[in-house]
Amino acid sequence: MQKVSTDRKLGSTKRVIPASQVSHHLHRFTIPYFIWLIIFALAPLIVMIFLTFVDSEGTSFEGMTATLANFSILTEKSTIVSFWNSIKLSILTTIVCIFFGFFVAYSIYKSKFKNKYLILLLLILPMWTNFLLRINALASIFRENNIFTSIFGIEKGLNIIGSDFAILLAMVFTYLPFMVLPIYTSLEKIDPLLHEAAFDLGLTETKKFWKVVVPLGAKGIVSGSVMVLLPCLSGFAIPKIIGDGNVLLIGNIIETAFLNMDYNQGSVLAIVILIIILGAIFIVNKVDKEGSTLI
Repeated sequence: MQKVSTDRKLGSTKRVIPASQVSHHLHRFTIPYFIWLIIFALAPLIVMIFLTFVDSEGTSFEGMTATLANFSILTEKSTIVSFWNSIKLSILTTIVCIFFGFFVAYSIYKSKFKNKYLILLLLILPMWTNFLLRINALASIFRENNIFTSIFGIEKGLNIIGSDFAILLAMVFTYLPFMVLPIYTSLEKIDPLLHEAAFDLGLTETKKFWKVVVPLGAKGIVSGSVMVLLPCLSGFAIPKIIGDGNVLLIGNIIETAFLNMDYNQGSVLAIVILIIILGAIFIVNKVDKEGSTLI
């Protein structure tokens, strides 16, 4: 009898709340987010899609007519050249970031540091400073006369401003942390027993790296590649400041179109970039369905 009463007492204190009720109560907290999303993301996207199919003066409805002539910008020489420059520099930046990013992430992963996240914090610390400030600082270093020539008494500096190489260096410097973090996350998820099993099977350190570590870190490489490729492909600040007007990327074409109030053709190019971004997100979703390596 004592046991039954105890069970009843314990049972009376336990109350299981259905998951549907919990989600119903939490749903109200998502309403401001959806309102924000509709106003600042979905509504501008709809307007941009609408502007691609009309001819107008800015966003004015006066004299607005339906047309497909805006898509002619895709065949212009400046657009083709800028697309080629964007793709070329984006792919090169991604390849360089994969090489150095995997090396840095693997070095941190194999290090004896107790607090490895402190090292990662030092790595991403420059990202907390103003983006334009960092780019302008790099631009001054890439010029012939800079702070290093003044300090060390060097007659001439690098003087690579306005070149593809300067833009490549600036992009690698800016987006390398976006490659290191996903790769490190994927490496941290590797079971330590796999390393011992690899040695038990007779693999050397080099073979273990290529047959175990690299394949298991592939999710981080793919996620990091997308996180580097997309901003390089669509950005305009780096080519504008570091390129010094000599190198034209697709982001610069879009910026110029919107500054000149040519919203119709600018929207066409922006939609093309958006389609590429959605395609990249689709690839990441297929490779890393859990999103475990996206930081």
